[in-house]
Amino acid sequence: MTVLTRWDPFREFTTLQDRMNRLFQQSYGDGREENLTTSTFAPPVDVYEDEHNVTLKIEVPGIDEKDLDIRVENNTLTVHGERNFEKEEKEENYRRVERQYGSFTRSFTLPNTVNADEVKADYEKGVLKISLPKKPEAKPKQIKVNVGGTQTGAKTLEAKGPSKAA
Repeated sequence: MTVLTRWDPFREFTTLQDRMNRLFQQSYGDGREENLTTSTFAPPVDVYEDEHNVTLKIEVPGIDEKDLDIRVENNTLTVHGERNFEKEEKEENYRRVERQYGSFTRSFTLPNTVNADEVKADYEKGVLKISLPKKPEAKPKQIKVNVGGTQTGAKTLEAKGPSKAA
């Protein structure tokens, strides 16, 4: 008697993920504090640019502003910080620890258009916002186009056509 089994393309990936999770739990402990505080992590960063600034938004909830160090050296912005494990709770009471603890360092190469002397940083609701103003000469300039030595619009150009008196 033949039994049909529905094929699941992700079954093998799930099994592999379970094996990897067990491997990491055995290697790095079961959520003990000494393993968590020595790990490093990289908080997520959004970088966007407009005509006046390059702005970075870094998610660092649970980190005091005194534990953040922001420096600009040789056209490189470096953000260093540390999230300490809360020692009020006993480690054995935790069922699962997913937040990452320890120190982090993120470095960003700044474009030549940034004025490094006027960098500003604000910290609110767990988000560090770093504004990097652009140099005045780096801001875009609109240039008007002159046609034939005078400023003319596109309609004037369309009205002119080849002459029939040839």
